[in-house]
Amino acid sequence: MLKKENYVERTKDNFRQGYNCCQAVLLAYCDRYGIDKDLALKISCSFGGGMGRMKEVCGAVCAMAMIAGLETGNTDPKNIEAKQENYEMVRYLMNEFKKENGSIYCSELTSLEGNEVMTKVQERGGRYYKKKPCLEYLADAARILEKQFID
Repeated sequence: MLKKENYVERTKDNFRQGYNCCQAVLLAYCDRYGIDKDLALKISCSFGGGMGRMKEVCGAVCAMAMIAGLETGNTDPKNIEAKQENYEMVRYLMNEFKKENGSIYCSELTSLEGNEVMTKVQERGGRYYKKKPCLEYLADAARILEKQFID
């Protein structure tokens, strides 16, 4: 079992390696849930750049919702109470992220307006991180998850 601070660092390291925001967060928690890493990376791949570079909901926030599903999700479509519990948890996590960062939307967090015209992925260097402080948002998402779910 990882220590709390290792989830944050693992998340940031994943992003630095080139994984998108959603992948970076979900990948950091794979061991906790016994999830195959390749499967987790494929499932979370489409959520980068605010979902396919559309600058909608931040990928780190999407990963928080995925992890909430692993913690509080249900498999019985008739279990209304379990659905409600999960939805409340997702809303709680998203609101915590919004309180810390002012938004859950990639376009607002990165100050990049509108969706991307092209899906071309940018090289990550010093200018990239100055323009897009994603590492900070990733760390916040990991800390919020730790506070809620990690002993």
